[in-house]
Amino acid sequence: MGLRSRLRAPLQARRRVVVKTACYRLVMVLVSIVVAYLVVGDVSDALSIGLATNVVKTLTYYGYERLWDRIAWGT
Repeated sequence: MGLRSRLRAPLQARRRVVVKTACYRLVMVLVSIVVAYLVVGDVSDALSIGLATNVVKTLTYYGYERLWDRIAWGT
C-alpha cells in the first residue's frame, strides 16, 4: 500500500492550525527570550535570539502538523 493511499482528509481546518501555531509560538517566543536573557544577560541579544529561532520553529511546526494531520497511522 503506497503512501498516497494511506493519506486521509485533514481533521483540522488550515485556519485553525495557523491560529494554534501562532498562539503556541507566542508563548514559546517569550520562553526563548527569557532563557536567552538568563544565558547571555543582554536584552537586545535575547530578543534577537528568541525571535530568530522562533520564526524558524514556527514554520517547521506548521509543516510538521500539516504532515501528521494527513497520516492515518495510529488514528
